[in-house]
Amino acid sequence: MTEKVDFKKTLDGYQAVRGQFRVVQMPEMRYLMIDGHGDPNISPSYTQALQALYPVAYTLKFASRRELGRDYVVPPLEGLWWADDMDAFTTARDKSRWDWTMMLMIPEWIDEAMVRAAIDVVGAKESAGRLDDVRIETFAEGLCVQTLHLGSYDDEADVLEEMHREFIPGRGLHLRGKHHEVYLSDPRKVTPDKLRTILRQPVVRTSA
Repeated sequence: MTEKVDFKKTLDGYQAVRGQFRVVQMPEMRYLMIDGHGDPNISPSYTQALQALYPVAYTLKFASRRELGRDYVVPPLEGLWWADDMDAFTTARDKSRWDWTMMLMIPEWIDEAMVRAAIDVVGAKESAGRLDDVRIETFAEGLCVQTLHLGSYDDEADVLEEMHREFIPGRGLHLRGKHHEVYLSDPRKVTPDKLRTILRQPVVRTSA
């Protein structure tokens, strides 16, 4: 049995410091994903998405340890967020207008057959819910800017405003793609003021 891998410690994309914006080059990564729309605080679809993603992710972890001799810590929950008007994330914070994709990273040694088997195992034990909506996708995010936010999700606006309006254009970069969050804390176990969240924004360099 090999040592358990903790991707939060080994992957650069999971490293961030509060108060510091950093330009990172994200490699291709594979995820379990589910899409949705609306305020995650009140949307049944959001709750059902997590109820589908986590059992599959943990079933994969145990299968990897049992069948491949490769153990790992299930990576943190991540979310892609967007809206027709991206000011919905900075000024208005109108969550009813948000679209989202919730996702959990899976190691490169997990193949599609193992994922399908894990979905079948979970489906045999639990009601389907949104299990049929779980998909596997390779995500190539590329050049990004990220930082660590400490505090409530509702207090992210000022950090995002600085990132979008000051740091990114000040480095000759433009926003592209979807706002990305990595949830390093479990909100069920940590008070809102202690939540640790990586805020990431894909960017492109300004043409010369």
